[in-house]
Amino acid sequence: MKGLLNILPSRIFFTDKTLIKGIKLFPAAHYATIKTNTLSNKNTSFLDLRYYWDYNFREPDTPSADTQEYVEELDRLFYKAVKRQLVSDVELGAFLSGGMDSGAITAIAAQQLPYIKTFTCGFDLHSASGLELAFDERVMSEYMSYIFKTEHYEMVLKAGDMERVLPKLAWHLEEPRVGQSYPNFYATQLASKFVKVVLSGTGGDELFGGYPWRYYRAVVNDSFEDYVDKYYLFWQRLIPNKEIKNIFSPIWNRCGNVWTKDIFKDVFKYHQNELRRPEDYVNSSLYFEAKTFLHGLLLVEDKLSMAHGLESRVPFLDNELVDFAMQVPISMKLGNLKNVVRLDENEPGKTKQYFQKTRDGKLILRKAMQRYVPKKIYTAIKQGFSAPDASWFKGESIDYVKEQLFNSKARIYDYMDKKAVLSLVNEHLTGKKNRRLLIWSLLNFEWWLKNYMNTGKNNGFPDSNQ
Repeated sequence: MKGLLNILPSRIFFTDKTLIKGIKLFPAAHYATIKTNTLSNKNTSFLDLRYYWDYNFREPDTPSADTQEYVEELDRLFYKAVKRQLVSDVELGAFLSGGMDSGAITAIAAQQLPYIKTFTCGFDLHSASGLELAFDERVMSEYMSYIFKTEHYEMVLKAGDMERVLPKLAWHLEEPRVGQSYPNFYATQLASKFVKVVLSGTGGDELFGGYPWRYYRAVVNDSFEDYVDKYYLFWQRLIPNKEIKNIFSPIWNRCGNVWTKDIFKDVFKYHQNELRRPEDYVNSSLYFEAKTFLHGLLLVEDKLSMAHGLESRVPFLDNELVDFAMQVPISMKLGNLKNVVRLDENEPGKTKQYFQKTRDGKLILRKAMQRYVPKKIYTAIKQGFSAPDASWFKGESIDYVKEQLFNSKARIYDYMDKKAVLSLVNEHLTGKKNRRLLIWSLLNFEWWLKNYMNTGKNNGFPDSNQ
């Protein structure tokens, strides 16, 4: 179970390993040839893997001083990318989250396909508190549906919806990945009732700097090693580094020789980027997140859409648009690199806090999207697709959390120390610290174990009664 240390400290797999021994993901941007003369040799790999492409985020050697030139080229490539994705033999729709990226895609699609169907999931906020009260984007999505004249459908999620879908979600994902993805399950389920193809805004943040509070964690460094130290500590979101040994004590004799920072550092091994300026370090962070976080988002999107017989398309990841985005100067994506604001990644509403202090992130994209979405959309604070789980886990869902994680028969405790785990969980339930991401990851992992480590005749597949 060494693969656990690839994911649980940060929610993201950093390698091609899976939680099943002997099974790996086919690595991105590779092709393979089969060496038939080695098929009978168990000690030799019969696959010859070759790397053919990689992200190359870097400052241009001679950037144009005219920002408008970049804006015009971005607009041309974005419009072209969306139109390319509209070719379909079946009915096509679009996710409309209420944000700028999906809104701009829908605006162009609606020009070509009148009364296109659009879909969004909102959240019941009766038991939410604090900054989570802004998590529901239905007002903005309904407004854009009105502007673009789409045929709009919505679903409202409540605390119990997570409990209801988690067994099936864990089954279809096949492995725990990225964050609270159960809203995505319901969104694809909704869209699949009406269309066979759906457009998604995935990729806009990762290409154009949508998470500035992350990149600014490590912009002034003495060396690459210094940068890795800082960025690695930031990505330790679930389990503090000092707690890893305690948490995994039941299997430490099998994975104690694995150092998670080495796994983290290996992500950069193909990124040949000279590190001299803050901009270079931001580009390294964009590279890292494209290779890990974006990769996880795409896997989740593909698996959950296919679980409902739905094809998901991502215009922002059009080849030409990606090539262009990687060469846009950092000054056109972010503001003042010296204006560093520290935020806790676990804290709900972190994007609102950050944006109020800096009004930063995706600057050039905001300028280009002025042509497609209303001002209150392209100037709005970024809002991730998140449920108010921080409140639900210690409120309406607290009995479910305790039923799954306080249970002495919970499967996770074959690999993790119960006392150490519950010490962290209780910090959330008592309001001492926000551990929503950890609790979600533990619940997800528990259901993965129930689904894939059971020996029953259905191999743990969740039936309609679960």
